[in-house]
Amino acid sequence: MSQALVVRGGWEGHRPVEATDMFIPFLERAGYRVRVEGSPEVYADAGAMAATDLVLQCVTMSQISAEQVAGLRAAVEAGTGLTGWHGGIVDSYRACSDYLQLVGGQFATHPGREPCERRGGQEDNYLPYTVNLTALGREHPVTAGVEDFDLVTEQYWVLHDDLVDVLATTTHPVQPWHPWHRPITSPAVWTRRWGAGRVVVTTPGHSLDVLEHPSVRTVIERGILWASRTASGS
Repeated sequence: MSQALVVRGGWEGHRPVEATDMFIPFLERAGYRVRVEGSPEVYADAGAMAATDLVLQCVTMSQISAEQVAGLRAAVEAGTGLTGWHGGIVDSYRACSDYLQLVGGQFATHPGREPCERRGGQEDNYLPYTVNLTALGREHPVTAGVEDFDLVTEQYWVLHDDLVDVLATTTHPVQPWHPWHRPITSPAVWTRRWGAGRVVVTTPGHSLDVLEHPSVRTVIERGILWASRTASGS
């Protein structure tokens, strides 16, 4: 039986317990034995990590020690898969450059509504936008058959490197209240090879309703299977 490790915590606004609980039944149906941890401390346990086929992480912000990130990096390099969504993977451990290098992208911002429309809540950053599949994404096992889809939620602006294989993008338009002067395209879904390991990042997922969106959920679930050490195929 494959071993999945769910690591959750950090900022409670992303509902890390409820969000990961949505996917634990899928993991179990797919044949995983699931271990749940409330912090990244387990990453420093070399034995536990060597026995882990997949890490599903949902930890927004928070901190990670040098020993913990070294353990995570070593495990992924040796073949453990790593996946997650939104701030739980791409806005984790902001101060740790070794972690940022591992995942290949970092949340920078989520542009908001016109200032006169803002009321001080999270909804100030909910914008209508489209997730566009790339040519690679239309053929990749994680996203094949998924069509471009629309969301109204946080639209992540991501800083990234060119070792990521981008399966879907999203474009931030120019608005009069923003200081940038041309549209900015960010990766919305990507994969990354790291040693023998695979990483899959899905940037939508701010709230439970977004995770329930059929296309978002499909991408996350396929990403779980593709990233796992026991995955087969390309």
